[in-house]
Amino acid sequence: MTNDPPGESAQPSTDQKTRKVQRFWPLVSAFAVLVVAVLIGALVMLRGAGNPLGFDTEWMDEILEHRSPVWEIPSLAMNYLGGGVIGVFIVPMAIIAALCLFRRFWAALYFTAATVLSAGLVQLLKSLFGRARPEEILVHADFGSFPSGHVANATTMAVVLAIILRRSWIWVAGIVYVILMLLSRTYLGAHWLSDTFGGLLLGVGVAVIVWAPMANRLFRENERRHRFVLARAR
Repeated sequence: MTNDPPGESAQPSTDQKTRKVQRFWPLVSAFAVLVVAVLIGALVMLRGAGNPLGFDTEWMDEILEHRSPVWEIPSLAMNYLGGGVIGVFIVPMAIIAALCLFRRFWAALYFTAATVLSAGLVQLLKSLFGRARPEEILVHADFGSFPSGHVANATTMAVVLAIILRRSWIWVAGIVYVILMLLSRTYLGAHWLSDTFGGLLLGVGVAVIVWAPMANRLFRENERRHRFVLARAR
């Protein structure tokens, strides 16, 4: 029988798991990269010369049939929320600032690294594949349809915050947010459905890859009590 306080004996087990992830992070990262690369590569191989896949055209036909101002307004709202100055700068900087104010510096570093890497890979793949966007697009967008930067950004943010904060409702909210972003991008004709799948896979892969080497530090930071940085010490 041990004299450990209630609940304390469970901590070494979790701590040991995160240490194992951190110790073998090259293998974890390599596996994640391989899976994402294979899935994206297979998707690109199937589409052939940038042409949409069968389910791409079928989904776009459904979108065109049901377009109306009722759905256009929320789709445009998601467009501005997930991209441009708001999505690329304001929202990420607000999240980073909030994490720092609550002394979650490792979490802020994790979020920053994942966000920057995700955005960089999106632009790299856009330039590499050069896939044309659908002709029925309703918003102004740069060249390069695959993968969806909005969906990749939304997925990266959702997974990173869920890992950092470890709350079930955050996972649920993140999934809903990503689905809404996916639907809005195809509704506006900014992407084929397969583009959004590519962005989703990329976002998940980046979030896991960047998390691996920081897993133990993030776990230890999360176990501490987080006081607001401006709060007076008692």
